[in-house]
Amino acid sequence: MTELATMDFHPQPQPGEARPWAFPAPGRGTLDNGMTVLRCHRPGQQVVAVEVLLDAPLDAEPAGLDGVATIMARAFSEGTDKHSAEEFAAELERCGATLDAHADHPGVRLSLEVPVSRLPKALGLLADALRSPAFADSEVERLVRNRLDEIPHETANPARRAAKELSRQLFPAASRMSRPRQGTEETVERIDSAAVRAFYERHVRPATATAVVVGDLTGVDLDALLGETLGAWTGEPAKPRPVPPVTADDTGRVIIVDRPGAVQTQLLIGRVGADRHDRVWPAQVLGTYCLGGTLTSRLDRVLREEKGYTYGVRAFGQVLRSAPDGTGAAMLAISGSVDTPNTGPALDDLWKVLRTLAAEGLTDAERDVAVQNLVGVAPLKFETAAAVASTLADQVEQHLPDGYQAALYQALAATGTVEATAAVVSAFPVDRLVTVLVGDAAKIAEPVRALGIGEVSVVAAE
Repeated sequence: MTELATMDFHPQPQPGEARPWAFPAPGRGTLDNGMTVLRCHRPGQQVVAVEVLLDAPLDAEPAGLDGVATIMARAFSEGTDKHSAEEFAAELERCGATLDAHADHPGVRLSLEVPVSRLPKALGLLADALRSPAFADSEVERLVRNRLDEIPHETANPARRAAKELSRQLFPAASRMSRPRQGTEETVERIDSAAVRAFYERHVRPATATAVVVGDLTGVDLDALLGETLGAWTGEPAKPRPVPPVTADDTGRVIIVDRPGAVQTQLLIGRVGADRHDRVWPAQVLGTYCLGGTLTSRLDRVLREEKGYTYGVRAFGQVLRSAPDGTGAAMLAISGSVDTPNTGPALDDLWKVLRTLAAEGLTDAERDVAVQNLVGVAPLKFETAAAVASTLADQVEQHLPDGYQAALYQALAATGTVEATAAVVSAFPVDRLVTVLVGDAAKIAEPVRALGIGEVSVVAAE
């Protein structure tokens, strides 16, 4: 008789005691040149993230030169008074560093990541870029050509085209928010090195800039290092620019951007609502997540799982701009794509979801899942220094207190189902939504008109 083999099982590992987590609180200080500095020591994060915020918002761009802030941001890494563009790129590479920059409505932001052992060299390069950028004619001309090449591709992208049209529809024509962030062909082709330098000299200075430094700073004399690099940047003092109010027209209506022959329709439904300064923001975040934040949300459950109209629909809130006095606005939107024949039925079902939400409210189960997903995964979301630095920079840009993010998670966990329901219903009222559809107007216009969700107009795709 053959003996059966036996197996020895190791004891099952037991979880340790859960440790409390909170978003890290930064230290705050000011350099001699007036630059504000936020620092956050994150043990074990050997790649340091640095964010520099410049008070050069898009509404400061001269008339007819939309896009000059973007060209300036890109030109910061294209040479200094010490290095040509190629030399500057080679020096960054030797540091194992990456440097990115972009312009948005609140201002221009530069993002540096570098191993902590190379931080002194990389900060020196960043300081040189800010202190004395070359803005060489040839490099600016190349950046302008690159930007002009990007525009047709963006116009051909249904999602980008929908976003462009929604901004044009929501905001007054005189508002910078109504126009593409990175400029149009007409405005970008006017930009030259003189225009870039003039914008830089008028708006870029240390006294109105903020640097955020996050990483393992063990053994790093950050005060001395910043003093030798970013602190050596000089400039005239200046008061922060006034922030114009955000106004928008969310009269319910539908705009079809005609794409003859399109097999899908891109949907973008939006309006302007409360930003992070408003007490309703935590409840709005929670309710919006229940509506369309994940695969288990109501919109996905109906439009994707039950009806098969789409691969996914998302609802979200994105801060546009905030002012020091606590005023501001966020874009509240629903986005996705559906096949052309089902555009009308998909919109009909989407509006039914919104109406049902207003009539019946969210369930406690939906609320609990949203809290678990938003709050429970926060420690993973902020594992890297770059994620922490970016969020701290967002807080600075939006004129929020340093402890805002930590308080937000506490508020999310304490928000009840009733509050979340009221906030999301208020955020997405069925009669105050601007709907942009990028698709074949000949096939979708009549079915959409039959829904009665607003006056329907058709514009050319360009």
